[in-house]
Amino acid sequence: MGLSSSAKQWGQVSQFHKSYSLGNGRPDPHSFLGFLISVNHMNAEERWNHIVSLDDELLKGGVILSEWCSFIVRESDLAFVHGANLASILTAVSGIETYLRSEYPQGERSTLFELIDGASIADDLKSDLHKLRKCRNKWVHVNDPWDDQKLLDSPEQSERELEEMALFSARALRKTIYENQWV
Repeated sequence: MGLSSSAKQWGQVSQFHKSYSLGNGRPDPHSFLGFLISVNHMNAEERWNHIVSLDDELLKGGVILSEWCSFIVRESDLAFVHGANLASILTAVSGIETYLRSEYPQGERSTLFELIDGASIADDLKSDLHKLRKCRNKWVHVNDPWDDQKLLDSPEQSERELEEMALFSARALRKTIYENQWV
């Protein structure tokens, strides 16, 4: 008699914990999780410098942001600086959505897609925001969580893609929140 689907899934979860842990609650640095935790192509100082250079490049005057937006931007920056690429992307999109809701209100139930399309922002920025939205959707709305072989076979590819999108999201966030400056 074969195992049920849930029994197979539990076996995979159990195997996951055995394979990627040293048994002391810390990830094995030679495992998938250890790899994801240790891979970082820019150190924290270089990441802070990147944030500062984006501010120097894109902020020429001043902006007024809601406290919600400011808080979320700080969280995104902290995630970015500490190499939490996925968290950085997700919070950047949250900051962008919060900003668009405050500057271009369209109703409480507006989707991010509608907020982007309805905002009076440059077309190239809209295009960047849709690209970022699609990336966010890929990670937030996982259609088949057990279709993970690509992630298991080449985690470095996913981490590289996330790092590139984290860099992209840091810029897109600032281009968005600095789009309506006063001098």
